[in-house]
Amino acid sequence: MKLAHRTLAVLLRGGLCLAVLLAQGCSWERAGVTLVPPAGYLRSAAAPQGKVPSCPPVPPPYTGELYFPSKYAGSDAARDKINSEAAARYAQLTDDVRQLENGSSRLVGRYLETGQQAYADCALTWLDTWAEAEALLSERYNHTGKSVRKWALGSVAGAYLRLKFSRSQPLAGHAERAERIEAWLGELADQVVVDWNAQPLERRNNHQYWAAWSVMATAVVLDRRDLFDWAVEQYRHGMQQVDGEGYLPLELSRQTRALAYHNYSMGPLLMIAAFAKANGLDLRGENDGALQRLALRMQAGLREPKTFQEKTGYPQTLEDLQDSNRFAWLEPYCALYPCSESTDAWRRSIEPLSTYRLGGDMTQLFSGQLPRK
Repeated sequence: MKLAHRTLAVLLRGGLCLAVLLAQGCSWERAGVTLVPPAGYLRSAAAPQGKVPSCPPVPPPYTGELYFPSKYAGSDAARDKINSEAAARYAQLTDDVRQLENGSSRLVGRYLETGQQAYADCALTWLDTWAEAEALLSERYNHTGKSVRKWALGSVAGAYLRLKFSRSQPLAGHAERAERIEAWLGELADQVVVDWNAQPLERRNNHQYWAAWSVMATAVVLDRRDLFDWAVEQYRHGMQQVDGEGYLPLELSRQTRALAYHNYSMGPLLMIAAFAKANGLDLRGENDGALQRLALRMQAGLREPKTFQEKTGYPQTLEDLQDSNRFAWLEPYCALYPCSESTDAWRRSIEPLSTYRLGGDMTQLFSGQLPRK
């Protein structure tokens, strides 16, 4: 590991929780309790079936500087107009990262579906290769670069959680690999905290929620309360942003994409709430029930996008809402709250719901769980 990152990790572990404690309270009273994921992460793999698969080639680890163009390059402050040339360049530069995110999640999913240990072994090979290369740890980055880092961390930590906590124990016999992977995830999480602590409070929008989700997932992997508390702190700040009508003002500022970015914010916020609840911390009451208020506003907007047009003064771009997996947040939502009959019927009609940015098959992880009282 790089000396700078080792030093940073030590400083953060020693001082991050103190900073949170001074700012708003740290959950050291539960320090002796091991962090756990929601119950769905304990799922056993199926009985082995089918042929033993071969392992696809590992995407080349990305070890360069994290300077990437934004797909909104050249847009005004609303950041709602896509620059096709910049978007294509971004896709090209981040292709290996995206392959790691999507591919590792898919391999973990296949392991659980088929029971073939070879899929889990392959996922570990992929993650271990990137860990050994110290990928994505560059301290030279722009805003898009630090965004790519936290998205990647959320994806791989979310997938790894399903291996670590499965009752089938697919990590048995892989102690050295697991140690390297978890050390790498910890370094990434520590850097994500540094990256997003630097974000001005008035600009902490959906990116902050995704950073918090990536750190929450890693906190449970590593049983690190400092990371858990940091993620909760970001969540609470997000809940304070939700207004009385259930809108997020910083996402309203996206004008034509306000509805899409409200929807995009739902996944990480609900996952943080679900993980906190699994660890005895009920965040649903923050800011007078802001999370449910936001979710209900979101559902109303999906039924009638004109409400967001009237609020922003701009017709809404709906292209980002055509894929049913964009609504994977419905699974943790309906595990946290009693869903209405119409919402539940809609959810069931579009299942299974999956998104690698949250760790994979959300239906497999949450569907069937009763709403938490």
